[in-house]
Amino acid sequence: MAEPTAEEQTPPTPPSKSARKREMHELQALGTRLTQLPIGQLEQVPFSDPRLREAIYEARAMKQRGALRRQLQFIGKLMRGIDPIPIQNALAKFDRTHQASQARFHRLEQLRDQLLSQGDAALDTLLAAYPRADRQHLRQLRRQYDPHGPRAKEQARKIFRYLRELDDAVESEVSWVSPSDGAS
Repeated sequence: MAEPTAEEQTPPTPPSKSARKREMHELQALGTRLTQLPIGQLEQVPFSDPRLREAIYEARAMKQRGALRRQLQFIGKLMRGIDPIPIQNALAKFDRTHQASQARFHRLEQLRDQLLSQGDAALDTLLAAYPRADRQHLRQLRRQYDPHGPRAKEQARKIFRYLRELDDAVESEVSWVSPSDGAS
């Protein structure tokens, strides 16, 4: 039988006071973020302690800074008694969804801007990405756009809305295709 090494004989040292304090502040920041979530997202967060959910709703209703600060400290205290991993995972999921939404928005903006600046040259690229797009409608929208006119923003928004409709249609088609449809 092998002798235990010196590392195996010594019990693990508890975290330092600074490490515990950092962890407390991280949990309190997590609680603060929970109070700022929209109600729909807050309902999707898994809370193992019902008191925590209640404390978050109470904090959302508070207007006085001192009372809110104390409530946030209380939320941090409740957070120390639970496993924060499921909550962090839910928030990470919300972040990924938000980032995907932002990326889509920027992609559609770029397509619109290319169409407005390059005209028919960008139209071919757009039609390659969205084969069901109406070429004539896109050309008409592009011709109506006057960058110096009083309705320039309105016309640009109209093009963006059409591109978003096209993108929504493509996404809904992709979600309806099942794996068995492609394997014939």
